Amino acid sequence: MKTEIVKELGQPDILLPRLVAEGLAANDRIKLRLSALQAAVQHARQPRGEVPDLTAESRAAGLAPAALVTLIGGAHLAGDDKVVAPGLAPLLKGVESDIVAMISAVAAGEPSDGQQFDKRLAAIRSAGHLDATPEIEIARIGRLTGVDSGGPDSLHRLVMDLHKALNRLAARNAEEVIEGAHVFGVRDADHAPIASFMRGLNETRPLKFNHPGLDATAIRAGDRLVIQNDIGTTDAHVIVIIVTSSAVTITYTDVHLARAKFFVSLFDGHALTWSGLDKHSAAGLEDDGTFYLVTGTYEYAGPEDRDELLAAIGASLVFLIDWNKARKLLRSWVAKTDAVRILEWGARQRIGHRGFLELGGNELLGAAVRSAAPTRLGFGERLDQVLGREAAISFLKACLQISTEALLEGQSSRLARDRIGADLVRHLDRVDSGLLAMVLRQIGLARDVAALVQQAVAMPEPDPVAIKQLAERAARIEQKADRIAIEARAEITRLDARPVIGELVDRIEQAIDELEQAAFIASLTQRPMKPEIGSALQALAAVGVTATERAAAGLAAAAEVQEGRRADSEDALAAVARLMDAEHQADASEREITARVFAGGLDVTASLAALELSRAIERATDCLASFGHLLRRYTMSDLSA
Repeated sequence: MKTEIVKELGQPDILLPRLVAEGLAANDRIKLRLSALQAAVQHARQPRGEVPDLTAESRAAGLAPAALVTLIGGAHLAGDDKVVAPGLAPLLKGVESDIVAMISAVAAGEPSDGQQFDKRLAAIRSAGHLDATPEIEIARIGRLTGVDSGGPDSLHRLVMDLHKALNRLAARNAEEVIEGAHVFGVRDADHAPIASFMRGLNETRPLKFNHPGLDATAIRAGDRLVIQNDIGTTDAHVIVIIVTSSAVTITYTDVHLARAKFFVSLFDGHALTWSGLDKHSAAGLEDDGTFYLVTGTYEYAGPEDRDELLAAIGASLVFLIDWNKARKLLRSWVAKTDAVRILEWGARQRIGHRGFLELGGNELLGAAVRSAAPTRLGFGERLDQVLGREAAISFLKACLQISTEALLEGQSSRLARDRIGADLVRHLDRVDSGLLAMVLRQIGLARDVAALVQQAVAMPEPDPVAIKQLAERAARIEQKADRIAIEARAEITRLDARPVIGELVDRIEQAIDELEQAAFIASLTQRPMKPEIGSALQALAAVGVTATERAAAGLAAAAEVQEGRRADSEDALAAVARLMDAEHQADASEREITARVFAGGLDVTASLAALELSRAIERATDCLASFGHLLRRYTMSDLSA
């Protein structure tokens, strides 16, 4: 089928070696079939005679021995001048088909000779000698198989002349092998570009693993060197490269438009001029016979420039094998554009996707998910919905790389699956980091509210308008923090994250509520506090700010522990310890204020304001201390994982 598409591309020269080989094989089949006809006549005349054994000859010619044995053994006379035999009509059709193959091969190398042979075949056909009938005249068999130098033309004479012409073509286009490429009739100057193309091809060839394809052929056709590669097994998936004294031209065909665009993208770093991707159709191809064709031309400055491009072309071809299969697979885990982006990365990094497919592809990913994160990824759920877009792309790139390395290094598929599972866990841990980032935003808002409370209690003379504005700001911040908490809980549920992260969200939300309550109470205070109580409240409010800052420092350090940074775990635990110290300071300050209130000297309103304000701040620090205990548990669980 590849022959059909190469004909469509208008490059018949590259087909000549293959056609000559097919023509010579057809010659062997014709001779065997004619021998079978002669044996059938002999058996029909002498049915008790022994049927000749043509098994070895049949296998050598690529024919089924049983069919010829049946034909000869079943032959019998119909009257005195005809022979009837089973399978006679198919045999005559096969003879005619083989003659056409021989003439096509000669015509590819010597068009004028091919025309002459066509005329001779037409005369034999018109005489009825090749009519596919279930019975045949003995005289017609004689005219098919005989050679009378002085008589009329015969099929056997035509076959002999075609065989001689094919031998001349084969001798003129003697085969040699250059770096694995089968080449015919090339010049000494052609060796360098062929070798360059094959160097690139052979550098990446191992990445196809057990898939067939990448066989290369080259032939000198006039002033052109033509290199052709079948790539894979798809009928219309062919590349033809023409090298002249000044330019390299790539003609590429593909049934998949997306893969054709991908191929063009691999040469962004080369100054190729590309045609549009045109849609074509050809008979004999798979599906509806439609394929896409693109041509790239490169005017090179010198041999080194030319050979660099040829090596790049050769190296790119392995990444086209099973490309569409890999793209469809990746599209079930990430978006379409990102699937192509991953495959482009794999090609540019000389990693490819064939190893990933060889180890199972979807099954490999499914096994990794079941092993490493059975509750985190639901059936049919895309990776980018769980990990985020960039993290999902990063993980799938790692899958391609791990699979390729495993096969190239002879590792077991189990080890590859375990490595992929471990990488999935790392990416899921980074999802936890994303959730922790939301908690960190909460803490930042808690610090803002604590700072507003500190600002309110620090006023030497209460300003009702200013304090009310501070309280209103605190309320708006608290509402914003609530929205973040709701969003965080939804993400925690969707991603089935660790419950402790939800508890961290709860504690910060409670702390913000208490701090906002403190700001509200401060807004109700109309008269200044006694100096000693005012100072104690300011100290307590400062501890509230400090506690939020220490909570933030501890969380930021804990988020890095998953990356295996021991120093960050120590920082997180140290921040938790300082947070506990802040909570103790808050307890002491709150008790001091309570004691001074009970010592007397304040009216009921001032006493209640001082007590409620201090208790709200202290309750906020209690929530932050509880947050610290949870953070310590979270950090220790990561260290023990």
